[in-house]
Amino acid sequence: MKRFVFICLLLLATLAAAQQDSNAVEPMDQTPVFRVNVVSRTTRAVNYRHRGGSTTVDFKGTDLMPQANGKAKVDSKAGRLEISADFSHLEPAAKFGRQYLTYVLWAVTPEGRSVNLGEVVPNNDGKSSLDVTTDLQAFGLVVTAEPYFAVTHPSNSVVVENILRMETKGFEEAIDAKFDMLEGSQYTIDVPAAQLPSSTAAPGTPLDLLEARNAVAIAKAAGADQYAADSLAKAQDFLDRAEDYLKRKQGRTPIGTAARGATQMAEDARVITLKKQEQERIAAEKRAIEERRAKAEADAKAAAEAEAAAKARADEDARKRAQAEEARAQAEREQVEADAARAAALAEQQRAQAEAEKQRLAAEEAIRQKEEMRARLLKQLNQVLETKDTDRGLVVSMPDVLFDSGQYTLKSAARERLARISGIVLAYPDLRLQIEGYTDSVGTDEFNQKLSEKRAASVRDYLIDANVPVDNITARGLGKANPIADNKTATGRKLNRRVEMIVSGDVIGTVVGSAGTGGSSSGTASQ
Repeated sequence: MKRFVFICLLLLATLAAAQQDSNAVEPMDQTPVFRVNVVSRTTRAVNYRHRGGSTTVDFKGTDLMPQANGKAKVDSKAGRLEISADFSHLEPAAKFGRQYLTYVLWAVTPEGRSVNLGEVVPNNDGKSSLDVTTDLQAFGLVVTAEPYFAVTHPSNSVVVENILRMETKGFEEAIDAKFDMLEGSQYTIDVPAAQLPSSTAAPGTPLDLLEARNAVAIAKAAGADQYAADSLAKAQDFLDRAEDYLKRKQGRTPIGTAARGATQMAEDARVITLKKQEQERIAAEKRAIEERRAKAEADAKAAAEAEAAAKARADEDARKRAQAEEARAQAEREQVEADAARAAALAEQQRAQAEAEKQRLAAEEAIRQKEEMRARLLKQLNQVLETKDTDRGLVVSMPDVLFDSGQYTLKSAARERLARISGIVLAYPDLRLQIEGYTDSVGTDEFNQKLSEKRAASVRDYLIDANVPVDNITARGLGKANPIADNKTATGRKLNRRVEMIVSGDVIGTVVGSAGTGGSSSGTASQ
């Protein structure tokens, strides 16, 4: 009995040790150059309106550089956002440590994904400008100090971050964007800052070349020569070429081109290295756990078999083994059921995503067709009368010369052009036409109002007689309202005496508004 108790205790101790070892993480042979220590920061993000035009956000320096400031113009285009950023009072990045050589502008999504938008290089006055594009819709903007421009993860040395204006266009409530950043010291785990090539560089060495030297050194220290030899070799080749250009004084452009190529390739080599090292670490941990588990199981089985032979408890051992097998089988059945449920959920998710993509593509195609039809209609109308594309629709302008002076009757030239207009309009079903008559400021408001109404009505009646559906046409007179030129000159008054035809409709993506004004006053008209 004492022997049995001893073997059971030994078995429990072995299993406990295996479980404890399975939770331990073995140290790596070499620590990654860029190690994330989960440093979080919160900034303000904006969900910009799709095709919402231009808006502006300001930049404000953090506690690291409180005097820094700037602003960014964000212009929402179809399929992208254009960002024009200007910064002032930026100090040299080296003030935060020898490993820092430059600044990088980041877009950070509300979910914490960071996108490198480009390098910010201040001039001697601490000013810098940057024009970039992004396909993100909602993001915050921050500037961090970095060892080189091609980094793929922001450091926690945030010197500038965006702040919202009252008039910033976007969702009324800004989003809190929380994202992980690298601790500043993590750049030089394997290469102390004092040993970076930039620390001993000659004065006047181009910044691009300093970044490339440091990037290659950091990649080598991370182990890229073992895990990403081809990429590192390409980076070294670019760097050697840049060094040769410097010796031969070939100028900043060839030096910068080769140096930036070296920096990008070195960063790629570093990222590949870290991924492979992480894969090796996980694989080693799994092997160690499996080996310990296998040993523990083997020892337990040997002890159980020895005890069963010594104590002649074959029946009891068989029952226990049967129970263990049933538990394992039950666990396997539950695992199979769970896997089937996950597979079904994944299939349903993929089906829903495919349907959503189909609907999105259909909507984009409808918009494209409307835009093409609008452009084609604009071109056709411009061949007859001057036509402009506005937010209200396509505005066709009929000048005063197409009417008899002071009258609302159409001249032959006007009827000829309106006939061509009607032929064009009839080719586009469901178009809406709003006819607006205008006069200059000479004469009474009452006379001008009536004349503008009659001229608009003359155009409307002619188009109706030309088979344009009556339900699709409206006409109104606005008198001297909405002048497009100065009424103090004869030329300006002539331009103001006009009839405008606003062509709209969902078929070309615009529905005409109904805004307008009118009025009357005493006096005589001069038309």
